[in-house]
Amino acid sequence: MAKEISGYVKLQVKGGQANPAPPVGPALGSKGVNIMEFCKQFNARTQDKQGKIVPVLITVYTDKSFDFVIKTAPAPIQLLEAAKLNVGQGSKEPNRVKVGKVTWEQVEAIAKDKMPDLNCFTIESAMKMVAGTARSMGVTIDGQAPWEKN
Repeated sequence: MAKEISGYVKLQVKGGQANPAPPVGPALGSKGVNIMEFCKQFNARTQDKQGKIVPVLITVYTDKSFDFVIKTAPAPIQLLEAAKLNVGQGSKEPNRVKVGKVTWEQVEAIAKDKMPDLNCFTIESAMKMVAGTARSMGVTIDGQAPWEKN
């Protein structure tokens, strides 16, 4: 028989660096989850993503047990890495001040990586979503979009 779900917790934690300090401790403590057990399991499963911000969806059950799903890194973080900018260096005025450049090949690589977490069916629509994120951050995309080439 399936366990009854008590709730969900969404967090963004650096890979391999989860610890009981905020934001992890208070979020899980309020649901009654064993915080150290989560930290051990999370750090073990994210050793390959050391230091990168990783979203995680934790399902908490009524018996205080839990499962978690690790998602791919957020598109803005991946765009900043591709443009070789530091985290938090998006433009304050993206319509006027541009802060970096990426190529359509980099946008396609990010879209392919994010495809399982996006609500789209084609790589073209995923690329358009990533391009929109880049635009709202003040990151320009060099070249012509692959779907505009005739």
